[in-house]
Amino acid sequence: MPDKETLAETEELVSARVGHLSLDFPAAHAVSSLYRAANAARSYLTNTVLRPHDLTWTGFVVLWIVWVWDGRETREVAESAAISKATLTGVVRTLEARGLIRRIPGQKDRRLVNLELTPAGASLMEDLYPKFNAGEAQLVTALSQRRLRELTLGLRQIVQTTESR
Repeated sequence: MPDKETLAETEELVSARVGHLSLDFPAAHAVSSLYRAANAARSYLTNTVLRPHDLTWTGFVVLWIVWVWDGRETREVAESAAISKATLTGVVRTLEARGLIRRIPGQKDRRLVNLELTPAGASLMEDLYPKFNAGEAQLVTALSQRRLRELTLGLRQIVQTTESR
């Protein structure tokens, strides 16, 4: 959906276009808001936190997964990041060229490759993640603690619904 229109304008336009159809509009509005919020958050955090470190969103996600899990096999990283293995290959090449990540061939099966952060990658994440989290806090600052908990629970329920299907 274009970023030029507000959420209200978009919902009004959609209602005018498909209002005659038998649809669950509250569900459509919720998912549309979820989609727009995710894109807005991603853009904001990319522009304010990641770009100054010359990182893309996907590059950051890959670093974060490998950092949090203290190393991961490439197919697990691709699955966790919701990207293809081909996309992961390109991202890892870039991060590897920057000295942030390294590939470790599997001990039992050399076709399997594990990813580990280099000391420079770990140092970057130690420095960067608090800044990223401060950006996250900025995005939810207008919500009361109660509304933030409700939002988190609702979003977790959506994730659990999709994971159970």
